[in-house]
Amino acid sequence: MPKEGTVEKTTPGKTTFYQAEDRTQPLFCIAPGIPCQNAREQASELMGCVRELTITGLMDEKPQFLWASYYLSALAKALLDDAELGMQR
Repeated sequence: MPKEGTVEKTTPGKTTFYQAEDRTQPLFCIAPGIPCQNAREQASELMGCVRELTITGLMDEKPQFLWASYYLSALAKALLDDAELGMQR
């Protein structure tokens, strides 16, 4: 919660991401208006999941876990990138 008299920084909603070869239309985009702190917290949670999925996928030879971590890491990066854009405004 911002201090009284300050404006809470929010995501501008400009970051898109997709995970496909030869695709130009994004599959997902970050919504505008998300408080930057919330976006960063969610990205941190996602990266924790990415870490666990990656370790489990490697140790148990489960490629579907590795693909899941790949997509989640793209989502986390997009959240962080858009939060950064919001913080610079």
